[in-house]
Amino acid sequence: MIKIREEAFRYYFYFMQERMDIFWNKYDGKTPLYSNDLILSQYKFTNVYRACDRVSQYLISNVIYTDGKNYSPEDIVFRILLFKIFNRIETWQFLEKHYGSINIKAFKHKDFSSILRHRIQKQPIFSAAYLMNGTHVKYNDKFKYKHEKWLCMLDDEIIKGKLIDKIIAARSLEEIYELLLTCSFIGPFLAYQFAIDLNYSEVINFDENSFVKAGIGAIRGIDKCFINKAGKSYEYLIEYTFENIDKYRTKFNYSFQNLFGRNPTLIDLQNCFCETDKYLRVALPELNIRTKRIKQKYKQVLKPINYFFPPKWELENIKEV
Repeated sequence: MIKIREEAFRYYFYFMQERMDIFWNKYDGKTPLYSNDLILSQYKFTNVYRACDRVSQYLISNVIYTDGKNYSPEDIVFRILLFKIFNRIETWQFLEKHYGSINIKAFKHKDFSSILRHRIQKQPIFSAAYLMNGTHVKYNDKFKYKHEKWLCMLDDEIIKGKLIDKIIAARSLEEIYELLLTCSFIGPFLAYQFAIDLNYSEVINFDENSFVKAGIGAIRGIDKCFINKAGKSYEYLIEYTFENIDKYRTKFNYSFQNLFGRNPTLIDLQNCFCETDKYLRVALPELNIRTKRIKQKYKQVLKPINYFFPPKWELENIKEV
C-alpha cells in the first residue's frame, strides 16, 4: 500500500502554492519582495509550470513561433533540438547573429563548431541547468570539445539518419521519447525533456498527461515524499499525485491559482518533485538523500518576460511582466 511521508509531502503542495503565488506577484507588478519564505527568496527554484521559465519562454517565442518567418516542420524540429543542446539563450543569439535564419539547409556542423570554439574562450555556451555529457566511443577520437560531438551527432544521427522524419510521423509522446533515446548522447531525462519541448510546437500535438519520465531530482523528491512506494514506479507515483492532487490540497489546506485556466500536467508535477527535493534540503535536512545543499542562489532578473504560450493551449488574458 502506498504510504506518504506527510511532513515532506505537505511541502510539495506548499511549494506549488507558494511558488505559483510568486509568479502571480511578479505578473501583477508587486514589489520585489515576492515571498516571505526565506528559502524561496534565497535560492533559485523553477516555476510550477515548466513553460513559464525564462528559457522555455524564449524557446517558445523565438525558436518555435517566430513572427514573419515560415519554417518547415523539419526546420522547426531541427531548431528546437539545436537550441536544446545548449539550452542557453545567449548561445542561440550568437548563432543567429552569425547565420541569420537558422534552418537545416544552413546548418554545417563543422562551421557551427568552429565559431563556437571561439565563443567558449570567452564565455560558456551550455546552460548549467542540464548536465550535457559528451562521452561516447563513436565520437571521442574525432573531437576535442563537447559541443563538436553534440553537433556531429545532430548532423549524423538526427538529420542524415532521418530521425526528424520519424519524430514528425510519431504517434505518441512516448514514441518520440523512444526515438530520441537512440541518439548517442541523449539519455532518459533529456529524451523526455526534449520530447516536451518538441510538443510545444504545432508539428506534433500530444497530451502532456499521456507520458511522463522521472528525472534524478524528481526521484529524490519522491523518495522523500513517500515512505512506502508499494513497488510502484516513480512515474506511477507522479501519476498518482496528479490523480489525487485535489484530495491532498484539501488535506493539507493549500490553494492554487492555475495558469490562465490550465492545470499543471505530468511534466509540471515531475518538475515540482525535483524542486521539492531542493526545498527539503533546507526545510527538512534530516531527509537529505545523496545531495546536501542547494547550489544556485536566486538572482533577480530585471528584464521582463512577454509571456507567450503555445496557441494550441488557448490561454487568454496574458500580459507582459
